[in-house]
Order: sequence, then C-alpha cells, then structure tokens
Amino acid sequence: MRVAALVVRAGAVVVASAFLFSLVVDGAPAPVASAKPLAAAAAKAPVTKKPPKPARTTASDSVITVAAVGDIVMGSTPNLPPGGGRNFFDGVAADLSGDVVLGNLEGTLSTGRGSKCGSGSTNCFAFQTPPSYARWLKGAGFTVLNLANNHANDFGPSGQEQTLAALRRYGLRSTGRPGEIAFQQVGDVKVAIVGFAPYPWAQRLTDIPAARALIRKAAGEADVVIATMHAGAEGITHTHVRRGTEVYLGEDRGNVVAFAHAVVEAGADLVVGHGPHVLRGMEWYRGRLIAYSLGNFAGYRVFALGGPRSTSGILRVTLRGDGTYESGVLVPTRLAGAGTPALDPAESAHDIVRQLSRADFGARRVTVAPSGALGRAPA
Repeated sequence: MRVAALVVRAGAVVVASAFLFSLVVDGAPAPVASAKPLAAAAAKAPVTKKPPKPARTTASDSVITVAAVGDIVMGSTPNLPPGGGRNFFDGVAADLSGDVVLGNLEGTLSTGRGSKCGSGSTNCFAFQTPPSYARWLKGAGFTVLNLANNHANDFGPSGQEQTLAALRRYGLRSTGRPGEIAFQQVGDVKVAIVGFAPYPWAQRLTDIPAARALIRKAAGEADVVIATMHAGAEGITHTHVRRGTEVYLGEDRGNVVAFAHAVVEAGADLVVGHGPHVLRGMEWYRGRLIAYSLGNFAGYRVFALGGPRSTSGILRVTLRGDGTYESGVLVPTRLAGAGTPALDPAESAHDIVRQLSRADFGARRVTVAPSGALGRAPA
C-alpha cells in the first residue's frame, strides 16, 4: 500500500496517491468532449439549450467546478455530535470547495413532534437534526441540498417546512420536491439542479416521462443541468447496478439505469446517485458521467457502519459551460468514529469504484486512475 497526501483546489485538481491491490489498474484518463446529447427517442427531437443572452460570453468558453457527495445526517436528536456540530465537516472541508457543492440531506432540520415512527418502534428510523445545523452545511461549502429521499418527510409537513426555512436562512438552495428546479448562477453559466426519488413528496423517479419533461424544462432555462437521484436497493449486498426495477423492503426503488439514461437523453450533463448507503460504479453515457451511488458521506450515530458502509467519496468534476465533461476525480473518504466524514488514507473508494465500474459497465465504465482521476476505458 502506498499513501500520499491529497490536495484539491477549485478549478483544478491535483491528486497524488494510491494504494494498489493485485489488480490491473485502468489506464490514465483522457478528456472527454461531446456534443449536447439528443433528447429521448420518445421526444423525437433534439434537446436544445436556451441560447445565451447577447450580453453574455459564449457559455462554452467558461468552466464550472462541481463537488458532490452522498447521504448526510449530522446526528438525530438527542444523539448529536460534540460541540453542537461546529467541527463536523472539518476533516473534508478543503475538498468540498467548488462552484456547485451538492449533498443529499437525509432527514430533517427541525424540532418538535410528529415522527413517522410510532411509539416504541424498533425498526423505524426518523432523523431530526436541529435547524441551526444548517449553518455547518453552509460553512462547509455546500450550495444546494437534495431533499428527494425517504427521510425528507420523517416529521411530516412541519418538519419539511422547518428544513426549507433553515436552508433559506443560511442562503442554501434545495431541490427534489415535485416540479422543483434549483438554479445557481456561476459567472456567465446558469446551472440547474434537479432531484428525484421514488416517493410522493419528491419529484418521482419512477415516472420517467415526467422526469424527462422536467429535465427538458431545466435544459431550456440553464446552460448546465445536474440530476441527482436517491434510488436503488440498500446495503452491502446491493453494490452492483442491476438492470430493471430494484425493490427494497417492498418499495419500488426505481430502474436506475433506465432513469439515468433517460435524463441524460433529455439534457442532463451529470447524474449523481445516492441511497444504497454503499458506493456503486460509474458509467459514461452519451459523453455524460453517471455516478450511481456515492454512499454514506456522513451519518452520526444513525447508520450501521463498517466496511463498505463506511467507505465513500467526494466526486469532483469540472464541466465546460455547455455541459461537456472536462475532468474529474474521486476523493476517497470514510465515516470515522461515530460517523463523521474524513479523508481516507487507505483510499478504498478508488479500488471499489474501479472494480464495480468494470464489472457493471465494461467498455462504458468510468476508469479510476491510481490518483483518483476519472476517465474513459481504452478503445
């Protein structure tokens, strides 16, 4: 095993490190350039982006940096981190920098009663973090939080309204409710972020025609579109991406491949997944990167931890102003102690994603170099 320090700065990524098992490592990445994808076949027409305003420079002349992570729970009352959560993200703060920093907020920022779990329930989980913890999300660098997931409604409408108010109070955007598109202006590039999950309080991932329509709408109003999905079965036996509908605990958790391909066809430039609580592989589709699950990023005393459940990563991607891929890297992280995010000196995420991507996607796999840089498989 060889371990080296890892330093990331916005707009450019330098990663020096690796640990090698007795596996053949994919080759070094090459930049990917492609035209804007065509719309889904059902649309029978190419997706077109809204032309830039005359006062703007050409969007493709610009680049934006995106940092994305998986599931985040900063504790659930009364099991909260020491210091009121003040130092919760300190171990990964440098790597959360970017123009758009996206995470999946699993649970609520709320107080009061109204839990979905009945009294004395032992197999039900409802997460409630104080609204003031939104400040730590803002301080860590996040710009937008996805609320399309199975825990966003843990405390009913009141919990959701409190969560939204807490995010707004600290200048954080949200996405994931039915019909919702979050917009963020980055210089002359307008970015749209759209969240999906298979639940009635979210933009439905299982309604693929509606998902296509919403992504087309976002693509018509923005230069770059990011789709984020809370999808797939959970746990260490569900690390592989499977074709067809995934079912977990009797719930339809979506056909993740069909969904991801559909939103790319409709105009999404990057697809970020979470929900299985483990890392999954990554795929190139029509020149766009799909990360099927980034695993648990933070879960203070709420998740079962250890092994794959404690292994995660920060996906850092640079996109051109027209949405095409410029470069990317997977920063390996882990859940340390009781579930706080930290950089992983063993860099386990690299090997896990490398193997899963090769097994599940073959020639379409995203390669992971020893440095963590992402690229295409050799022709």
